[in-house]
Amino acid sequence: MTLQTMTLNLPRPLYDRLKQRAERARRTVEAELLEAVATNVSADDELPADLAEAVASLRFLDDTALWRAARSRLPTEVATQIEDLHLKRQFEGLTPNETQVLATLMRRYEQTMLVRAHATLLLKQRGHDVSQLVAAS
Repeated sequence: MTLQTMTLNLPRPLYDRLKQRAERARRTVEAELLEAVATNVSADDELPADLAEAVASLRFLDDTALWRAARSRLPTEVATQIEDLHLKRQFEGLTPNETQVLATLMRRYEQTMLVRAHATLLLKQRGHDVSQLVAAS
């Protein structure tokens, strides 16, 4: 990979926050800044707009809210409905309406999983131990 050198003037409060994050993660400020840039200039534009928006909004959450997002789950009744529709599709087939309902529920599932994964990534980048989250997945 070719590197490009540049000089960047940061406001002092932003630099101080980067330095604190770097110290918590036992990394250099440069490594922390590079990770922040790489995260923010990610492949979000490859995601559908609603999913990209859900992921992008996580960057602005505090750690407590990120932990909640990383532990979030679909409501039990939604997970049960998805499972029931999958089983029905395998054995009987689905009506057009049921197919649409399943597609909507699967989209909700995908968003939940994407938010959980990205929240976990952000927590790790902020220096938190996320091993229990990863093991529980």
